[in-house]
Amino acid sequence: MLDTLTRLPRDTQLLLGARAARSIGQGALIVAFALYLAALGWSAVAIGGLFTAGLLLDALLVMVSGPASDRFGRKRFLIVFECAQTAAALTALVTAHPAALVVATLAGGFGRGVNGSSGPFAPVELAWLSQALTREQRGRVYSLNMAIGFSGMGIGAFLAGLPSWLSCMINGPLAYRPLFAMTLAGSLVCIGLLAAATDRAPPAPAPASVGADADQRQENRLLLTLFAVNSLNGVGIGLVGPLMAYWFSARFGQGPDDIGVVMALGYFVTAGASVAAARLVDRVGTVAAVVWMRLASVVILLALPLMPSFALAAMLHIARSALNRGTAGARQALTVSLVRGHRRGVAASTSSLAIQLPRAAGPVIAGVFFGAGYLAAPFYVAAGFFASYVFFFRLAFRAYDPSRSAADTTHPKSSI
Repeated sequence: MLDTLTRLPRDTQLLLGARAARSIGQGALIVAFALYLAALGWSAVAIGGLFTAGLLLDALLVMVSGPASDRFGRKRFLIVFECAQTAAALTALVTAHPAALVVATLAGGFGRGVNGSSGPFAPVELAWLSQALTREQRGRVYSLNMAIGFSGMGIGAFLAGLPSWLSCMINGPLAYRPLFAMTLAGSLVCIGLLAAATDRAPPAPAPASVGADADQRQENRLLLTLFAVNSLNGVGIGLVGPLMAYWFSARFGQGPDDIGVVMALGYFVTAGASVAAARLVDRVGTVAAVVWMRLASVVILLALPLMPSFALAAMLHIARSALNRGTAGARQALTVSLVRGHRRGVAASTSSLAIQLPRAAGPVIAGVFFGAGYLAAPFYVAAGFFASYVFFFRLAFRAYDPSRSAADTTHPKSSI
């Protein structure tokens, strides 16, 4: 992996470095933020509602950021995002006032766990990352990008045990405050790295012609299919993702130190799975790799809430995370390969929006289930959505595998 990294273009290296810096704070807060709110006296429903509001705001920004970046460039959007992260982290670091914390959470995306990406501006980041890469390189580099993000998340998740370590000196919710300094530091580093990177102008579209119009109609059909399929994935993610740390606490009574270790191991193993997925893509293709890894994760998800002990549940969570999220780079490579270069921001936004909108409903639904004592229900509902996603993903995109050369890829009409 290190050899691959050193041979990449300078701008690609800078973008990967920004992801690494950003991911550490995100990893700490995905473990600790819901627990911090609970320590402040927030209910499960209120916590889920805050996550839902944040995801809806992210969906709105996703809708406009990708297409706008195709026209105006990528760099300015990501620097604005990091400045907003800096302000949000500073706010949360100095106050726990509910109104201020709500605003900071909406701006900073605390606890929503976007694997080191730039949240609602992730489509912009993915489009920028694709600029210097060939079609065949994207699967490997995007998987490396995810592996870096997951590794940083793992470091941050381990450091989420800080409130427990500080409990002898700082009592109550105040012990969680230093975690926001990680987000602040990461954002400042990101601003420097992004400022040093060069944003090339998006490739100009071909002159209007009958062939170009046909290409755009075909791309639009594919993007509509992508939206429908990814929506299934989004519902499942929303049900089991943001409140996983809360579930471990409610189900087994564990604190942020123990949960942080589990989450950290999950991210480190997932980083390895991202690298393994890149190799699997080379052998069996992008679509087949995604299908088999995601199917295995669905089986594990069904067993997870049945585990009688924290240790067994933790082991299954780690395995499921690795299989489920380890395919993210491969799926991103497919997304940006469905369209021509000047529409990659649109494609990435479509993919992200399709996940964000239905995902936004998940945390509040899971919060209602958890508040009523039904701790297993969200897992079973999510498994049904994930299984449907895998089926339709294969049906729709097996003919558009980006691991094939452009000459070998056929383009039949969408299957859905």
